[in-house]
Amino acid sequence: MGWFSWLRRSKTTTVEKPKPSARRFSVFGGRRYLEDVPYFLPKDNTEIQRLDFQHYVLRAILRGNYAAPITASGSPHDILDVGTGTGRWAIEMATLFPQANVIGMDVVTPAADSQTTVHDRRPENYVFLQGSVLDGLPFPAAAFDFTHQRLLVAAIPATRWPGVVADLLRVTRPGGWVEMVEAVPAIGSPAMNQLREWLVTVSLGRGVDTRITNHIGDFLQQAGAQNVRFRQVDVPLGKVGGREGVMMETNYFSLHIGIRGIVVAQGLATGEAFDQTMEQARREIAAGRYVWPYFVAYGQRAG
Repeated sequence: MGWFSWLRRSKTTTVEKPKPSARRFSVFGGRRYLEDVPYFLPKDNTEIQRLDFQHYVLRAILRGNYAAPITASGSPHDILDVGTGTGRWAIEMATLFPQANVIGMDVVTPAADSQTTVHDRRPENYVFLQGSVLDGLPFPAAAFDFTHQRLLVAAIPATRWPGVVADLLRVTRPGGWVEMVEAVPAIGSPAMNQLREWLVTVSLGRGVDTRITNHIGDFLQQAGAQNVRFRQVDVPLGKVGGREGVMMETNYFSLHIGIRGIVVAQGLATGEAFDQTMEQARREIAAGRYVWPYFVAYGQRAG
């Protein structure tokens, strides 16, 4: 496409329309957080490592990088990853489909957050674009064969979900697919429930409702998508889930460590109380059988 070629030639990481403002950060408990967006998880090197780790865990659990039948009528030519984070998923898709143009979009460039050289190794058919889905996707209608969004519940206010999903469908070509993957805060043991309560409280403080994710299939249908499929994947936590369960448990606790500074700063708990709850949750998971629900939904734009 013309605009993709222009991006490759310009080697820019800035969306020109609309042009994003310089991001401002605050530091709580030694972790760095964005100030000017609803997103409440950290944006720092520790979180970059967690996101990469999470990507590999999800790829193993979901048995691949996508669920939609995107190759049913031939390989995709243009792929968009909204909320790309580290860019890992988009880069892998660019490698898997070398004939496709792949764009990863996020509010902060991965290179700005990471000390890795991932962008030095990026495929020629991959481009990163800085921007926020809340500002509207800066692409023409029907630009992509496959539009992907994963784990953005921490970034999208509850009232914005229908419009965001409609925009995902807008930039997708007739016959193309939109796919989303989300999770809901896990419940189970008393300590896990306390961690969930803190997570939900922090999110609601920014207008985000982390309990809304089981409706992503409904949002696709409301936006007009056809052939919508939705499934829940209950991922076991801890040794009961084997290697994948142990990895997902690591991701679970790493995510909650990411909100510790905000929880303490907001007076929801002391640092000592938070740490004690984390340790109690570890003991409870080791002694029980608990799952972390994930949701996969995909749908097709009408031809």
